[in-house]
Amino acid sequence: MNYIDISGLNCKNCYKCLRACPVKAIKFKNEKAEIVEERCISCGRCLVICPQNAKKDKPDIKHVKQAIKSGKKVVASVSSVFAGVFNVEEGKIVSALRGLGFSYVEETALGGEIVTELYKDYIETTKLNNYITSSCPSIVNLIEKYFPSLIKYMIPISSSMTAHGKILKEILDKDAFVVFIGPCIAKKTESDIYKKEKVVDAVINFDELKTWFKEWNIDLNSMPIGEFDRNAYKQIRSFTLSGGIINSMENVIENNNLISMSVSGIEESIQVLKSMEIGEISNTFLEITACRGNCVGGPNMIKNEVSYYTRLNKVKNYIKNRETSNTIRLLSVPDNIDFSTPFLDRRFEKKEASRKEILKIMKSMGKHTKEDELNCGVCGYNTCIEKAQAIYEGMAETNMCLHFMRNKAENLTNVIFENTVNCIFILDENMNVKEINPAGEKAFMIKAKDIKDKPISLLINDEDFRYVRETGKSIIGKKVHYYKYNVIFIKTIVYMPKQDIVLVSMMDITKEEENKEELLKVKEQTIDTAQKVIEKQMRVAQEIASLLGETTAETKITLTKLKQVVEGDKSDIE
Repeated sequence: MNYIDISGLNCKNCYKCLRACPVKAIKFKNEKAEIVEERCISCGRCLVICPQNAKKDKPDIKHVKQAIKSGKKVVASVSSVFAGVFNVEEGKIVSALRGLGFSYVEETALGGEIVTELYKDYIETTKLNNYITSSCPSIVNLIEKYFPSLIKYMIPISSSMTAHGKILKEILDKDAFVVFIGPCIAKKTESDIYKKEKVVDAVINFDELKTWFKEWNIDLNSMPIGEFDRNAYKQIRSFTLSGGIINSMENVIENNNLISMSVSGIEESIQVLKSMEIGEISNTFLEITACRGNCVGGPNMIKNEVSYYTRLNKVKNYIKNRETSNTIRLLSVPDNIDFSTPFLDRRFEKKEASRKEILKIMKSMGKHTKEDELNCGVCGYNTCIEKAQAIYEGMAETNMCLHFMRNKAENLTNVIFENTVNCIFILDENMNVKEINPAGEKAFMIKAKDIKDKPISLLINDEDFRYVRETGKSIIGKKVHYYKYNVIFIKTIVYMPKQDIVLVSMMDITKEEENKEELLKVKEQTIDTAQKVIEKQMRVAQEIASLLGETTAETKITLTKLKQVVEGDKSDIE
């Protein structure tokens, strides 16, 4: 199930999401973006970076509200990084959650306590070349889909969220409705894995929670300071910070002669996993998370107006100042809970294009030589070769290449400019000629190089051009006769304010006008001839009227009608 929706109406095809996507899981077809689930690792970067807000994570909040309304025992499992989001004392958030209808509120870090102990046991009882933490669902997705050979190094223990959900269901009520509240999109995919078991019933983010508070007119500042139903061990709360897991396991890591390595950020994570895959990293305990600084840099945290370092300090202070004992104590957990988790090889079939096919696609993008491969990354792919491979897979389209489309448009414009029979001028703000096409050169008997950057007034009167630029009012279809060049034009002048240029198009109608004059002469000659015939006929008719009778009258009528036709007056013709 895909947890990110894309609005086709809002998407403007800027490809910013694709540039941000670390695994290029976004497909563009018919200029519409689509997230390909089998490739997506649910890191949420596309959601955060979209300038049009065209991407939204699918909300679970309506299910939470329904559960509360139905009278279920609804339990909140709250990520410790909530302290970096709200500008009030943390205890007020607890009270506000109870005000919404949550009957039980705990820190997710409670699940981290059992996870830490199980991590320790796993390391003590196994001898692997490397150990990879499995607390970050985006990293789990990344390894299962793109680095399945490293699954053997992943510690097969539930995340803090899932472990906490299992504990809550067991000690409270199997029918309790458990809600995780945090900054992570990928937690929704993780909760979906355990859907049949109903471990975590819903995942909501901090933005959704803020909106809910507003809907219910809950003023956080006026809330009393509440307490979690159970407090987590102070050190475990740092699970949500980079290096937090290593800090809670230092002794075990050292005792087993392992090298500890903490990596956060998706690009850095991919690089480390590549190194591990080829054997460059060994005997290492790798704490790895997709977001910068771990959960404090989660997608819903980034959208918050508070800076990263402000959030980080607030969370650190919260962890430091919590009134809990530093004495390590184990959370009381029923023995029948299974905290193990399986990992699956979810690699997808990727069709590799042959070199011949790549070259064919490259040519269709206007990439004929190595110099044509700009590798600018505007389309979202790092290289033109990568883009060609994506087109082959059906993930991208040729028209996504900005330079190709620009060159194509420019070439088309040049073809029109060079081959149109109309005269075209482009004038700057000073009425100097910036461009003139071949038809213009021919009509005004001048070479482009001889008039370029010189006043148009050297050729023709510039009064109309100045009027259009000064007023912004176009002149459309004005007939002008340039006697100097013996040409007649229909002239159209348009001012383009963004470029501050005047565009002039002139259609040569000289031949049409000459044809009109010839036709007029023919009409005049015909009328004159008809009139002479009528006059002559009348004289003859008077002389031999007795002989011709009605025939003369009929002839006069016929010739008069002919005269009217030539003159264009048919009103009296019957």
